[in-house]
Amino acid sequence: MARIAGVELPRNKRVDIALTYIYGIGRTTALKICDVAGISWERNIDDLSTDEVNEIRKELESNYKVEGDLRRDVTSSIKRLMDIGCYRGLRHRRGLPVNGQRTHTNARTRKGPRHGVASKKK
Repeated sequence: MARIAGVELPRNKRVDIALTYIYGIGRTTALKICDVAGISWERNIDDLSTDEVNEIRKELESNYKVEGDLRRDVTSSIKRLMDIGCYRGLRHRRGLPVNGQRTHTNARTRKGPRHGVASKKK
């Protein structure tokens, strides 16, 4: 089983799909990594030799920011927005959509479950 960037890649998946299990790598980036490493993306992770896995690992470490480093950068960017008090930072702080989506009817993912308003008792 291949372990790259602290992530166990699934054995029975193609290389391009398995690389997307690493945080910060999508399909396009996975295909670029395969091209640079000289590995066919149609092969399974099980079929790769240790040299090929090391080639992928070397490419990732030298040219891409993934997993912990990327997560740290994203959280620090969000924290910076909240500290300077800009509009996007305020939206992050309140847990509302940041990029201009409507909130009157949608945005349940960001806002969480509905909170009903109790009626007044007589």
